Amino acid sequence: MIWFHIPYSPVKSDFSADITALKDSNPLPEEGSLFEREDFSHLPVVIQRDIENCGYIGTPQMSYMKMEYHNVDFMQGKNGPALKIDYTQYNFVAAPCRMALIDSSMFGVPFEGYDYYQNGTGGMRGVIAKGITLFDQTGADMDKACLATYLAESLFALAILLQDYITFEEISDYEVKATITYAGQTASGVFTFNEHYEMISFVTNDRAVTNGDGSMEYIPWSAVCSEYQISENGIKYPTQFRAIWNYPDGDFIYFDGKISSVSYIDM
Repeated sequence: MIWFHIPYSPVKSDFSADITALKDSNPLPEEGSLFEREDFSHLPVVIQRDIENCGYIGTPQMSYMKMEYHNVDFMQGKNGPALKIDYTQYNFVAAPCRMALIDSSMFGVPFEGYDYYQNGTGGMRGVIAKGITLFDQTGADMDKACLATYLAESLFALAILLQDYITFEEISDYEVKATITYAGQTASGVFTFNEHYEMISFVTNDRAVTNGDGSMEYIPWSAVCSEYQISENGIKYPTQFRAIWNYPDGDFIYFDGKISSVSYIDM
């Protein structure tokens, strides 16, 4: 019980060390570099309007994004336990890279998860009691799923839109197909915007869900955003986020939480 309650955790220590190394290796934008309208003139009109509407023009460029959630409703699979989790993620810009930490407990025992995508390799590791690995999912399907997740969040770390590994195709006035290619993997999906030019959903067929027997199955996956508000930095973000598996027999919401903060420099 003492081990459970002390602050130290091997998973958290690994996560912190990895983030520090990534910050050191990712180049910072030139001092004073700000986003300008012309930077995005090659993108579909609806994305340009989203960027202006959300207040990014004139703000500093970034080399990474940090996003935090607290007290998220999280389900470990259709028949898995329901948890309350804290979720911290970093998305890096220069090359597709995403690191996320889950911090929770099961029946009073610490449960931690580490999602990662770096150098074309993705994975998801779950650890209970700070030392017992419950699952460690890797492989080509996981690589592609992690790349699709990175794509889904690209509009929140705006510098990603300016990289050569991502392309966009206008489908309609309020829909854009996005494609990301990296390390021999390609993933795509469709962003949908509302009449206020706020991104409200991203849907992809390029994420596989892990079944109870360990097999992987491709099911449509949606990221749904809502309740936009202007933050302290003057940028408008959604405060509500849901991740959903769109099964043929009905939607399964496995992540339902409020975005606590979005930042581009750790304070």
